[in-house]
Amino acid sequence: MTIREKIQCMEKVQLSSYAKLCTDEMGRVRKEELCPLRTEFQRDRDRIIHSECFRGLKQKTQVFLSPESDFYRTRLTHTLEVSQIARTVARALFLNEDLAEAIALGHDVGHTPFGHAGERALNELNPEGFHHNLQSVRVLNHLEKDMRGLNLTKDVLDGIATHTNRKWPSTQEGAVVRFSDRIAYLNHDIEDVIKAKVLRQEDIPQNIIDVLGDTKSKRITTLITDLVNNSGEKIKLSEPVNKEYLALHEFMVTVVYQNFATKTEETKVKKLIQEIYNHFLRYPEKLPEKYQFVAKQEGIHRAVTDHISGMSDEYAVRYFSDVFVPKKWALK
Repeated sequence: MTIREKIQCMEKVQLSSYAKLCTDEMGRVRKEELCPLRTEFQRDRDRIIHSECFRGLKQKTQVFLSPESDFYRTRLTHTLEVSQIARTVARALFLNEDLAEAIALGHDVGHTPFGHAGERALNELNPEGFHHNLQSVRVLNHLEKDMRGLNLTKDVLDGIATHTNRKWPSTQEGAVVRFSDRIAYLNHDIEDVIKAKVLRQEDIPQNIIDVLGDTKSKRITTLITDLVNNSGEKIKLSEPVNKEYLALHEFMVTVVYQNFATKTEETKVKKLIQEIYNHFLRYPEKLPEKYQFVAKQEGIHRAVTDHISGMSDEYAVRYFSDVFVPKKWALK
């Protein structure tokens, strides 16, 4: 037996009846030879980690736009935190940890520069709209590796597409990532905004603290423990914990995500992305060769959206400056 076959046998004995076994995966667009060492979900995880789009997450905003400090979270650190929570929950529920990890690592690779401000800007500019979860699927299975894509399993792509969507994931592991994403960003964003003095610990409503806890660690532990203790055929929180979990989300939307201090630069972001977008519409020949090919195949709006969504915050600012800000010059 190969190592992979031994792992497959272990999964059948050890995992829950609700778990997605690697032997039951839905396949890939292009059929491939099986790996003797790794299951298909392990291979997907490794492909995502080694991809260009995954590396690009390190210079994309989470909450604060281009923060001065090195200690605020980026899209990459957020992704690692989601992965850690998802793996903990999946292991505790005897679900497929490799599948949960692969979905978590790939869930945000299609995110724009400047966080959700960039996403809203592209959604307005592209006639077909823009959603980062669907862009993540497009990046991984089409744009990566010189337009060949990573050829991931349909199970992983489904979990990524539905991590923030009206449609619920088709696997328990995908549902775990969906919860893990929000558990991570709500609690870690609180830590960042308190550090930035946008929020004080005592501003958090007492009813939320009483149920979830008065520190980031306690809140995450409460939510993970409750999720594990109340999940079975369906991944869910208990009614009292879910009530305060939703209240915490509403509090963060109202007090933090729509707060002047965190949104003060968003009008500039919108203007910056609008100008770059329209610049490429006027001068499509300035697009990188890869996206000129996309323009020929799928239209200029698709190509410009793909290019801009893949930019880091710093690259977008630098490109805007190069095109629109006058350069210094000197008499010789």
